[in-house]
Amino acid sequence: MFMIDRPKDRQDGNKAVPNYEREAQALREKTERLRALRLARDGAEQPAAPAKASTGGKAKAAKAPARGKPGKSSATLSDWLKSQQDQGRRS
Repeated sequence: MFMIDRPKDRQDGNKAVPNYEREAQALREKTERLRALRLARDGAEQPAAPAKASTGGKAKAAKAPARGKPGKSSATLSDWLKSQQDQGRRS
């Protein structure tokens, strides 16, 4: 029988890894390395930042900005409905 030429990695019993698998593994390793660097950097910066004093109460939520066009005074719903009725629209 004739021996078929096989890639070197196949002769040892190792399976050939597709290119997309090698790229995915390289991406995972890169992401893991960058995450470790980021966590180390953030950990080093954390003690340097002053801690905020807690007031003990709940923090007030920021008020959401009013919807609509800026600079236009907000009319009440009843005023708006009246203007719609005056213009001939039914409600």
